Amino acid sequence: MTLVLASTSRYRRELLTRLGMPFEVLSPDVDETSLPNESPSATALRLSVLKAQAAAMTYPDALIIGSDQVLMLDSEQLGKPGNFDNAFAQLKKMQGKAMVFHTALTLLNSRTGNTQTRDVPTVVHIRPLTDAQITAYLEKEQPYDCAGSAKSESLGIALMERMDSPDPTALIGLPLMALTEMLLNEGVDILTAPKAS
Repeated sequence: MTLVLASTSRYRRELLTRLGMPFEVLSPDVDETSLPNESPSATALRLSVLKAQAAAMTYPDALIIGSDQVLMLDSEQLGKPGNFDNAFAQLKKMQGKAMVFHTALTLLNSRTGNTQTRDVPTVVHIRPLTDAQITAYLEKEQPYDCAGSAKSESLGIALMERMDSPDPTALIGLPLMALTEMLLNEGVDILTAPKAS
């Protein structure tokens, strides 16, 4: 069966290439607005399912991966900053605190309708930071397309004191350990599957 990543995220695409399997990419058209009184985990799970279902219309005989991430700091949901000023404000608010990234994963077998979902939470503790450190980081990395304004896979790791997660790839946007298990449940063993060319 064709493996499809229903995501516009280049980070998820890069992560999925680590598994060495051929896959196709589709950009799902999904409204990512959270619903009133919806928990962060529920938002992330719902959106990951909607993304996979949106791709199923184009791929009726495929294994479709949907994923979404919601960041919570205290009781506030933080998204992608989009620019320097918003990123600075986010990091200023986050410094010295812990936050939770809810990374939801869905694997939909569009042939059978079988749907597997999982929320993989990651708690990230940000170091106390000076304004000069925040500015220097943002000027070097420009992480304006990342929720929380920090890339843990590169220089953003220097902002972090500690990370607690069952899967280190979850924070980047696609929990590969959980995905490997879901694929096994669908009869796909990535260790013995044909390698991507």
